[in-house]
Amino acid sequence: MSAVTRKHVATQGEDRNHYLELVQAFPLKHLRSDRELADAIKVINSLIIRSDLARGEQEYLDVLTDIVERYETENCPMDPVSDAEMLRHLIDARGVTQAKLSADVEIPMSTISEVLHGKKKLTRRHIGILAGYFGVGPDVFLA
Repeated sequence: MSAVTRKHVATQGEDRNHYLELVQAFPLKHLRSDRELADAIKVINSLIIRSDLARGEQEYLDVLTDIVERYETENCPMDPVSDAEMLRHLIDARGVTQAKLSADVEIPMSTISEVLHGKKKLTRRHIGILAGYFGVGPDVFLA
């Protein structure tokens, strides 16, 4: 086996281990209560703020996010709020300007402007940064 193949196999094993650790801590299954929903959101929040997710962790996050979305759609219907509406609300509530926000979080002013005008969606990285800045859970952006 070549060194490249051994490294690929080792990486796959590490990804699988990360994934299995998460499944053991919080199994991927249909949510049956608001308590389970709250627990799932805590797990999502702990992962979404990280920028260094292994492939297995990212795959787990994607599936858990789908499970939460399904539960909320069926049990907690509400009108969705766009990235622009949520960001505008948080900016107004904090009393900062777009320029100040851009400087504080190191997200380009053009990106913030495009989000506020509905031309661009927030990335997971942006969501993590903005959630930390505004002191909210990342789930407020996951409408």
